[in-house]
Amino acid sequence: MRLGLRWTLLGIGLIVAAGWLAATHQHGIKKRPNEFVVGILVDPVFYQPASTTSEASGFELEALQAFADSRQKRLRLVPAANPGALVELLADGDRSGIDFIASTPIRADTNLRYSAPLREERPLVVQHADSVPLGGAESLARRTVEVLPGTLQEAALQELAATVPMTIERPLVASEIDLLGRIANRQAELAATDTAHFDVAVNFFPDLLVAQELAGRVEYAWGFRSRDNDLRDAADAFIAEFRRSGRLARLHDRYFGHIKRINPIAAMRFIEDTRRVLPRFRPLFERAASMTGMDWRMLAALAYQESKWDPLATSSTNVRGIMMLTEETADRLGVGNRLDAAESILAGARYLAELAGRLPDDVSDPDRLWLALAAYNLGYGHLNGARRLAPGMKRDPASWYDMKQVLPLMSRPEYYERLKSGPARGGEAVILVENVRTYYDILRRHEPVHRSPLQTGLAMQ
Repeated sequence: MRLGLRWTLLGIGLIVAAGWLAATHQHGIKKRPNEFVVGILVDPVFYQPASTTSEASGFELEALQAFADSRQKRLRLVPAANPGALVELLADGDRSGIDFIASTPIRADTNLRYSAPLREERPLVVQHADSVPLGGAESLARRTVEVLPGTLQEAALQELAATVPMTIERPLVASEIDLLGRIANRQAELAATDTAHFDVAVNFFPDLLVAQELAGRVEYAWGFRSRDNDLRDAADAFIAEFRRSGRLARLHDRYFGHIKRINPIAAMRFIEDTRRVLPRFRPLFERAASMTGMDWRMLAALAYQESKWDPLATSSTNVRGIMMLTEETADRLGVGNRLDAAESILAGARYLAELAGRLPDDVSDPDRLWLALAAYNLGYGHLNGARRLAPGMKRDPASWYDMKQVLPLMSRPEYYERLKSGPARGGEAVILVENVRTYYDILRRHEPVHRSPLQTGLAMQ
């Protein structure tokens, strides 16, 4: 099925970033004292710059900020559109002021020195699910494979092309996700990527299929000029401690822990429903967002997980409506008819905001939102019970990464017998939260935020 999702706005943003990068090359930037200037890949997997509707975010941004803080430096980012442009940026560092580059694949054919890797992936060739399956590497003969310049998979294809004649093309696209979008939209037959980008892209383009794996592995690290040994050593020491302390694992989970929960068939159904069903309810979600300060896309994602946007949904336990409210919660919130979509959506939004507000001050975003979603499923008492268990298990009750390890244990007697709240299906709460995160990611990239003076930032930016 041809989905036709194009990521137009993201592409425009990246083209603007590329133009700014070119200007940086030409004129240089004035480096301030006590500052790290870092080249970074603008990419849905690693880093999203600030826009009119959201703050800058991403795995690499948080890792770099932590490194800068550890060195008592300010962080300044210079964007690049692809790994090849990143390497060029560092090579021109004397004029551009770049100290090092981030989110770059480790390649043996450069003069860079690399830090220890922060992520490791596998290189892949991807095709459309309706295409005839490929066989081994020899099946690439006389085919055209598209790839981004400067990637490790480009080097793998070039090596393979020495024995398997093929055409390697480097289309002018804004990101690796756009490259995979060309496969989904039947604009190209094959594309080379890695597992990180495939796992993200398949939630937006469910028609993608792994055709075969390429040789080697893709390790993403920070790249330094060969003369900058001291800075590279400092980065290695930081990454080692970041890993040892568990902060790197938590960061991985924050950005990537949920992306493989939804299978391609479910993702395809969700995307179809955003076109077919969501327009009917979107004004109600936006109204609830305006009244509660929640992100309407988060409310829509939660409602889809609960009811698939069916206002008449009813469970065997008498949980009802598009937001699947219990009778007790509906009565407390003054809901006259749980099957009325407008009443249910507003009440669900109020309830979620209330749960987030009840969590202690030491719970920061986005963990506050993920824990509030778990409480929406379990009830606040059960969530609190699990949070009381966490310290004894050497888990942080303020961290979703830790609490998603604790919650499933609440169905086991040796744990729930310690709690006044009794047993709970904590594993179901984890599934709900992770699925909602995926649905929200999809909506956040394809639907604009609803501007509201009450927006509180509870939804992850």
